[in-house]
Amino acid sequence: MSLMFRQLFDPTSSTYTYLLGCARTRKSVLIDPVFEQARRDAALIEELGLTLLYTLDTHVHADHVTGAWLLKQRMGSQIALGAATKAINADRLLSPGEHIQFGDYYVEARATPGHTNDSLTYVLGDESMAFTGDTLLIRGCGRTDFQQGSGHALYNSIWTQIFTLPDTCLLYPGHDYRGLTVTSVAEEKRFNPRLREGISERDFVGYMDNLNLPHPKQMDIAVPANLKCGKPDNESTPKGADWAPLHLTFAGISEIVPSWVEEHSGEAVILDVREPDEFTGPLGHIAGAKLLPLNELAKRTVELSKDRPIVTVCRSGARSAQATVLLRQAGFSKVANLAGGMLRWHAEGYPAEGGKT
Repeated sequence: MSLMFRQLFDPTSSTYTYLLGCARTRKSVLIDPVFEQARRDAALIEELGLTLLYTLDTHVHADHVTGAWLLKQRMGSQIALGAATKAINADRLLSPGEHIQFGDYYVEARATPGHTNDSLTYVLGDESMAFTGDTLLIRGCGRTDFQQGSGHALYNSIWTQIFTLPDTCLLYPGHDYRGLTVTSVAEEKRFNPRLREGISERDFVGYMDNLNLPHPKQMDIAVPANLKCGKPDNESTPKGADWAPLHLTFAGISEIVPSWVEEHSGEAVILDVREPDEFTGPLGHIAGAKLLPLNELAKRTVELSKDRPIVTVCRSGARSAQATVLLRQAGFSKVANLAGGMLRWHAEGYPAEGGKT
């Protein structure tokens, strides 16, 4: 057996999203997805050849909207979160101790209220990893002053449900604002300034009751949205590009396949970013393509119109991928990279000018 694991980050909310997959069966789960990152997460899952069975939220978040509903629409995954949330649109409301299976692996849902009354910690079956949401952070913990939070409950949750795991168990938090990525049970029991061994429940509650933190900026938006599992009010899936069926890669590049370019000749500007000798060389070029070498592109974007979509082309799709980045930085919104470049164009039998076909 082999576990596939990826830790992803949303810079706006400093949220970590975790992908766990079974290498043998290609089944996977995604913990704490973010609404704005759903396309990114889907791209990674597709590139890794995984089937997403579940999205798992650790709690009803107050600082971002979950991507659970969007991913369900795109990938057919089920939505699971704690039964205490009383959320609608969920496929599975989890009770303490339930297992969520993905191939040869499972995570156990442990009730860890305190930050919120519905908080769960997901523990991998062999207890080598745990995903603590906002219950336990790296050298810290979640606040306890809203969403039925309780310092007493949080202290007991951490000591009875998390700190009872093996000392070697790696702990992955829901957030970190300093760029820290992982800790362990042993580390937090020794070094967490709020919870280390020797700190009493009374000490902890007194600390938490005097944090005096401002409410999260997105709370009034995020909490109602997350009680619907991230389903938008208009009940529709956000649309992608309206000019072509684009594929977003995990690298963040919008790609388009040769068949669309061939079938819709003239609808987009074909921008070839190779050097002149390549444009007329053995691979030739697509009929009607405009030559603008990549090393000149940033200075010559004024020659291009923002009214028509642009498909960038090079030999393999590498240089033209960078061209899409430069064009977006220059304010061009309808941009896509020809997947596989001229090599794929020829391999799929499409005609070219100026070279050997």
